[in-house]
Amino acid sequence: MRDVFYPWPLAALHADASYELNPPAYALLRMEEHPPVGGDTLWTSQYGTYDELSKPMKTFVDGLKVVHTSWNRYQTIIPLWGIKPRRKPIDTEHPLVRTHPVTGLKALNYSPGYAVRIADLKKAESDKMIELLLNHLNDSPDHSVRWRWEVGSCAMWDNRVTCHRVIPGKYKEARRGVRTTIFGERPYFDPKSEGRQEREERLAKESGQSTNGDQTKSAESETANGDSSVPLPQ
Repeated sequence: MRDVFYPWPLAALHADASYELNPPAYALLRMEEHPPVGGDTLWTSQYGTYDELSKPMKTFVDGLKVVHTSWNRYQTIIPLWGIKPRRKPIDTEHPLVRTHPVTGLKALNYSPGYAVRIADLKKAESDKMIELLLNHLNDSPDHSVRWRWEVGSCAMWDNRVTCHRVIPGKYKEARRGVRTTIFGERPYFDPKSEGRQEREERLAKESGQSTNGDQTKSAESETANGDSSVPLPQ
């Protein structure tokens, strides 16, 4: 048994089974029982969390490897749920930034509770990087959506480029669902791939259009009309 303890952060953002060699590609959840209040689910886009990194940070994380482990399920979840393990725990290295096989876009591949160490860094460096990624992921409300469940509701998501978490709340009623996951490909990083925002800006430039949030043209237009005010950032 290891002498390292990775406590499972209950209700933390995560991607399902990211420690597998081939993590699930898609996940589908149908709610069979649910309280009238509480138990919502939050999804956060890892396209978005990658886009929010600065250019120097993107250059740094591109190509790094992160270790995902299932040890926490043995040390925390299995005793909590009172279930028996089906196999021994595993550690798997995946790229910290992965390329989506369909869209060709870059996304962070960080899953709190499972992703515990940056393989390419010294421990002190890795610890700080993990702390930064955790804070960055939890501080991404503009790339998140919150879903309020009802009995019979179904939700399907791309597990490769999202993290999710339950928002527990305090309720006494049962909360039970049936989940189906679809076998996915092994995560990989293509250095020729691009981020979502990078692609949008490239396509806009090629078509001669301004990108979302680019207020240069609007500011020039207002100045030409005698209005020298600068648009406030959104």
